[in-house]
Amino acid sequence: MKKLILAVIAIVILGVGALFAINGQSNYDPAKYSLEVTPKDKPFDVGSTLNFKLPDQFDKPHHLTSDIKKVMFVFTKATGHIFKTFMADKDKKFLNERNMLVVADVSGMPTVILNTFAMPDFQKSKYPVLLIYDKNMAKRLKEGKDANKVVLLTLNNNKVTKIEYAKDEKELAKLLK
Repeated sequence: MKKLILAVIAIVILGVGALFAINGQSNYDPAKYSLEVTPKDKPFDVGSTLNFKLPDQFDKPHHLTSDIKKVMFVFTKATGHIFKTFMADKDKKFLNERNMLVVADVSGMPTVILNTFAMPDFQKSKYPVLLIYDKNMAKRLKEGKDANKVVLLTLNNNKVTKIEYAKDEKELAKLLK
């Protein structure tokens, strides 16, 4: 019995070690991606201009272009679930038809958790989800915002004209009519 317990413990330790070895490496290359908010000396707010290049869940780079009219940020696991639930019955053209991007902050997530659980879930999405891996980028975008709600920016030529918040799917639906 003692040998069986030791064998099970050894197998678990090897399994966890293998999981960390396989999924513990980040593929994110910070040199490839960027965030620029102007003016640089003030908190990001209405009137700020936003430019970024971020990867999606398949490592495909996306630039914020002037045709994008809305950017939705989810900074927490809870706001991610709000967005995911809201989008569950939407067609894959929903975001494109609204000239909208979705950006999720994964900067605080341990790499092994991101790669093992979150990334496969993101990859099941019918739409691109841009990812913020960099804590400084996330901090710059969250500064002065209610990060416990879904944050929706309205843009005109990359300039923020409105910032709105949704605490649940119902409020998010109202914002995106």
